[in-house]
Amino acid sequence: MPLPTVPSSTDQQTDPVDLLRSLIAIPSLSGEEGPAADLIEHVGRSAGVDVWRKDDNVVLSVGEGENVLLLNSHLDVVPPSDGHHYAPFDPVVKDGWLFGRGSVDAKASGAAMMSALLEAASSGSMPANGQLMVALTACEEGGGMYNGLQDIRPDVPEPAAVVIGEPTGLIPCVAQKGLLILKIHAHGTSAHAGRPHLGVNAITRAATAVQEIEQLILEKEDPHLGAPTVTVTTIEGGSARNAVPEHCVFAVDIRTTPAYTHTEIIDRVRSALQPYDGVEVEVYSNRFVPCATPENAPIRQVAIDASSALHGEAVVPFGSPTASDWIFVQDLPAVKLGPGDSNRSHTADERIRVSDVHSAQRLYLNLARTYFERTAA
Repeated sequence: MPLPTVPSSTDQQTDPVDLLRSLIAIPSLSGEEGPAADLIEHVGRSAGVDVWRKDDNVVLSVGEGENVLLLNSHLDVVPPSDGHHYAPFDPVVKDGWLFGRGSVDAKASGAAMMSALLEAASSGSMPANGQLMVALTACEEGGGMYNGLQDIRPDVPEPAAVVIGEPTGLIPCVAQKGLLILKIHAHGTSAHAGRPHLGVNAITRAATAVQEIEQLILEKEDPHLGAPTVTVTTIEGGSARNAVPEHCVFAVDIRTTPAYTHTEIIDRVRSALQPYDGVEVEVYSNRFVPCATPENAPIRQVAIDASSALHGEAVVPFGSPTASDWIFVQDLPAVKLGPGDSNRSHTADERIRVSDVHSAQRLYLNLARTYFERTAA
């Protein structure tokens, strides 16, 4: 498909709203990010910044030195919902709002990050001790085994700090819940339902295990996220209405926090169910670990100060219940920060204030400059 036209302002930096509109017009569902990556690569090369691409992940950089600040967001979007105000991939501006799939989650962050990098390049404002890197990556929304940010990490310079672009209302998110999914299997012995005494009912065993899980208390709390939550979400058992079921399985959704490691929680569950015969714990999904920004990390205070300056008052960082690509850089100091209201993500009412997109560009640029000033060797 032809590349959308991206108008430039008089100082030749790409306007973030123009870039965002061009990105919205590309239906880049997970696994179909190629045309969006083509656009980002084209704009970056036209602006004369360093551009590197791997598959549908594009990395742009400006500056030099080992002190690397990474700004990351994702190019993919979820499928359209029913009832969009306008065609989901037709970016429409009305009454100060920009409508379209991906306008909030998370193409606004990506467009503002890229615009900030191009402004830094055109103004020559990046110091010699720092490299500002923007990575716009694939397959964040799909939740599968492939993730663009995870894929490129071995190939790019190791960041000293990371900003993950997701809708946070331009207020820093310094903690993020993880997700641990367990499957609890209850085993019994099959028999004819007319002779139940000859069998062992797996559903009855599972019911006892469900009650035990419902009573499990994980008492340690994270200051931003509270205590983990444990919820039984699905259950399946039995193969015929006239047979004692020999197997029953139920799923447990645990929204984790940095107060516990996943291993600690798994051990707690296994310990709680150990007294019950025929019950075993399967770790179904363990990769979405909780994340937190270290209290003493420079990027934490820089993000708070830059956000406070933008809002004209002191902001209070918060914790987020939703997952993001932060999990793939959870070993590095990071914050989640971007324009838009997360409650509009994945909805038919997805839209963002045009003014917030411009504010995000200024915030990212100010954050980068301040970060390099404070971390200068």
